[in-house]
Amino acid sequence: MNVLGIGGSLRPGSQSEQALRIALAGAEEAGASTRLIIGPELILPFYDQAQESRTEPARRLVEALRTADGVIVVSPGYHGALSGLVKNALDYIEDLRDDVRPYLSGRAVGLAAVAYGWQAAVTTLQQLRTTAHALRGWPTPLGGAVNSAEVKFDDAGNSSEDKVTATLRLIGAQVAGFTG
Repeated sequence: MNVLGIGGSLRPGSQSEQALRIALAGAEEAGASTRLIIGPELILPFYDQAQESRTEPARRLVEALRTADGVIVVSPGYHGALSGLVKNALDYIEDLRDDVRPYLSGRAVGLAAVAYGWQAAVTTLQQLRTTAHALRGWPTPLGGAVNSAEVKFDDAGNSSEDKVTATLRLIGAQVAGFTG
């Protein structure tokens, strides 16, 4: 089973990237093979359905989505909303509309948001859940809202709060479990 992680920000090692890595580790622990598409790899032209040609990075993203059995998306929350970088990447899922498995149909989707404050983290998570539903994905029962004013991540793949680390790993495990 293949689980694709999408998210982060343009800043290498960002809080949202670290959260995504923890969630993917949970999927790996549950037996999934994982792939990560983050930050700089998500610098894509604005999605335009009328534009038939795609850049190489856009083609790689769409193909990774096409072959994914499950997806984990972690977005930073900017001003109470998901980042434009992540939203634009999710818009490219429209290219899967005519596939045998259109959009995210039949796929588990794990979601988390990282923002400086609870309000932005929660509203960003809700937007991610709404987007996953609109794309016919199956959001996992557990989602993550991480307040980066209270929680910090380290390069070793942990957060300053064991409960946050456990929640993110469980999201990954749920994606792998529902995929398997």
